[in-house]
Amino acid sequence: MRLQTPKLSKPEARVAAPRAFDAGDAGQAQRASRLAYLSPLVALAVAIALWQAVVWSGWKPEWVLPGPWPVAKRLWTELSTGEVLAAAKITLGRALAGFAISLVAGTLVGITMARFGWLRAALGGLIAGLQTMPSVVWFPLAILFFQLGEAAILFVIVLGAAPSIAVGLVSAVDHVPPLLLRVGRTMGARGFTLFRRVVFPAALPGYVAGLKQGWAFSWRSLMAGELMVFLADRPSIGARLHFARELSDPEGLLAWMIVVLSIGIVVDLVVFGRLERRLRERRGLAEETGS
Repeated sequence: MRLQTPKLSKPEARVAAPRAFDAGDAGQAQRASRLAYLSPLVALAVAIALWQAVVWSGWKPEWVLPGPWPVAKRLWTELSTGEVLAAAKITLGRALAGFAISLVAGTLVGITMARFGWLRAALGGLIAGLQTMPSVVWFPLAILFFQLGEAAILFVIVLGAAPSIAVGLVSAVDHVPPLLLRVGRTMGARGFTLFRRVVFPAALPGYVAGLKQGWAFSWRSLMAGELMVFLADRPSIGARLHFARELSDPEGLLAWMIVVLSIGIVVDLVVFGRLERRLRERRGLAEETGS
């Protein structure tokens, strides 16, 4: 006896089953989107509340640790007079220049090490050691080489960021599934063609993670450099921090620290966050924007 199953027309067969699932996904995506916008605001409110609670506790006098409101007024003054924009232009110009050099150098070193095993065996430990060295350690040598100038700051930025990018790329290549390599070789890809067409696209998420870590190293190195290599004719963010420290100006010091933190958050969200989201969308790991 043959079981009879209801037949659906082609359009119904295509859309009837997943309709409820799609509706649930849409609702979940909307809730996730709202949380993505609300979570930073909640975290900011909690941080300000904790800050104010510490001030009220009397742990430090207000001339040492001012509250959020005096610092916010000082920050608004610096913003309205254009001081923040002028200093940020100088600092971000250095950051972009140093990171661009680090990107090229770190990528070339990483590709070479991933391509030639003997070179990786020879330089792997050295590159990993350079990655773990604090940036401040390089400044005496940088000042000896380049005096108190822009080149000294760029030198330290590159030595801080390039090893992280190289190590990130090598690690990403190590995690490429062997099946992809076999498929690429079966289709005729060899040597650099195999790396360009198969290995590098598969390693791209790990490479982007290495870039993100490299940017974090370069940003920290730059802030340390602007505090140690003080150029009076270029009042950068680090120079403003230096002035606030020397003049015992805690409101100015905290205001400029907030500027440093804000720039780091914006770069992470706008540049690397968007890049990572695009990669996930292209690989089917996230809902595409606008869908």
